Amino acid sequence: MEPILEEIFENIMEGNQVATPDKVQKALDEGIPALVILNDGMIAAMSEVGYLFEEGEYFVPEMLVAARAMQAGLGVLRPHLVADDVQPAGVVALGTVKGDMHDIGKNLVAMMVEGAGFEIRDLGTDVEPEAFVNAIREGASVIGLSALLTTTMPKIGETIKAINDAGLRDQVKIMVGGAPVTPEYAEQIGADGYAPDASQAARLASAFVN
Repeated sequence: MEPILEEIFENIMEGNQVATPDKVQKALDEGIPALVILNDGMIAAMSEVGYLFEEGEYFVPEMLVAARAMQAGLGVLRPHLVADDVQPAGVVALGTVKGDMHDIGKNLVAMMVEGAGFEIRDLGTDVEPEAFVNAIREGASVIGLSALLTTTMPKIGETIKAINDAGLRDQVKIMVGGAPVTPEYAEQIGADGYAPDASQAARLASAFVN
C-alpha cells in the first residue's frame, strides 16, 4: 500500500477529523485515483474499525470518531468520485419507524454503512411506512428499519407489510435492528436480516449487494 494510503487508514482508525481530509487531498495531489483512496484507505479502515468493535477492542465512542473522520475525508473525496463516475455499492435508506423519535443508533448505522461505500438516504425519525415505500421507488436497494421501544417495534412489521402491499418487496433487501428487536422477530416479520449494532449493519448491507 502507498504510504499516504496507510496514513489515511491510520488517521481514520484514530478518529483524526483534521488530518484525514488533508491526507486525502495529498493522495489526490499525488495522482492516486479516488476509487483507490476510497477502497484501500477509507473503506478498509472502517472495516477494521468494525472488526475491532466486534472483538471488544473498540467501543461506540471510538467507532463514532472514526466514522466522523471518514466523513471528513469523504467531503474532500466525493467530488472526485462523482467526476470519475464512481458508483456507490448501493443506496441504503434508513429510518426510525413511526412513533419512535430515537436517532443515535440510526445515525451511527448511517455513518458505518456510508463507510462501507454506500449512498445513504437518512429518512430521520418517526418515519411513516409510505416514506420507506417512496425511497424504494426512488432507487433504494436496501432499507434499514429501527425501533428502540417495544411499543413502536410493531411498526417495523407494518412498514414491511406496506412495502409488500406496494408490490416492491422483491426490489429491496430489508434489515432491522434496535434494542427490543431480535433475530427471531426479524424472521417472523419477513425481514431479510437483523443487525444488533452498526458494525454488523454495515456488514449485512455489503452482504446483500455482494
